[in-house]
Amino acid sequence: MRRAYGYGVLLLSAMGLVGCAQPGAVEKAKQSSTAGAVVTMNGFNYAPKRVTIKTGQTVQWTNTDAILKHTVTADPKLAKTASSVALPAGAMPFDSGMLKPSQTFMYTFTTPGTYKYFCIPHERMGMVGEVEVQP
Repeated sequence: MRRAYGYGVLLLSAMGLVGCAQPGAVEKAKQSSTAGAVVTMNGFNYAPKRVTIKTGQTVQWTNTDAILKHTVTADPKLAKTASSVALPAGAMPFDSGMLKPSQTFMYTFTTPGTYKYFCIPHERMGMVGEVEVQP
């Protein structure tokens, strides 16, 4: 009897975990619909590499890679190569921190201009992207 009870608890726990994942999926869908642009990270690429938005809009980055962690970094102090990053005058640097697979980072751009950003662990592999923010 005890063994059957243990399997039942395990089964219910697993079902509970599946149920917990569903609200997150709904939340990501809501975020995607409100973002000015959506960028995915996979392999050593941002897709698309370049997006154009208006001042005050948000860009959403999602790590769709199965195993690699990525960042969205626009901070000259963290770049190995100066050409990997650019910020318009008056814009503040930003960094997502490490994003595990399926994690999302959102950033609202308030200063117009061109932002060049990179992935810290994959910068030397050419993982860079660009956001043009129009007034």
